[in-house]
Amino acid sequence: MTEALVAELLEVGYAGTTIERIAQRAGVAKTTVYRRWGSLAQLVVDAFADTAGAQVPLPDTGSLEGDLRELGRASIAMLRMPHLRAVFDVVVREAIHDPAARSALTEFFAARIANGAAIVERAVARGEAAEGTDPAEVIRMVGAPYYARAYITGEPLDPALADRTAAVIALAAREGLLLR
Repeated sequence: MTEALVAELLEVGYAGTTIERIAQRAGVAKTTVYRRWGSLAQLVVDAFADTAGAQVPLPDTGSLEGDLRELGRASIAMLRMPHLRAVFDVVVREAIHDPAARSALTEFFAARIANGAAIVERAVARGEAAEGTDPAEVIRMVGAPYYARAYITGEPLDPALADRTAAVIALAAREGLLLR
């Protein structure tokens, strides 16, 4: 069902996507889709939860800045993939007023932050980040510029942004500006 949903979102956008079209594309009755998901929004949220469950591989370059740069580049690459972005865009929009979408988005970011914490913990152990550095805050700050550009300013997402962001956040962590 996810493939049919994504194909519809890419072809006609959220405004043009209907349960009927998704069901037809998936080769099932629309009543089957309605019975399982109840609404297009819930189908999108479930598809997001399925695709968002996969973690981005955690880099280990041997330096905090290198790890943050690679993590940032992977995040930017994900945001530039049309099939992932189509679903992500809908969930972000729906999260404003739909508790299920908000919950899915919150869980997505919580998992990404928890996964990325190991990067910061390794950096503290190597002496590259101040003792007491808040791993969650570091990872949040690394992602913030990408999502701000993707959903607020519309500016381009490119690897140079990941490089600049990693350098600034690594410096802040080293200087003890991101303590718990």
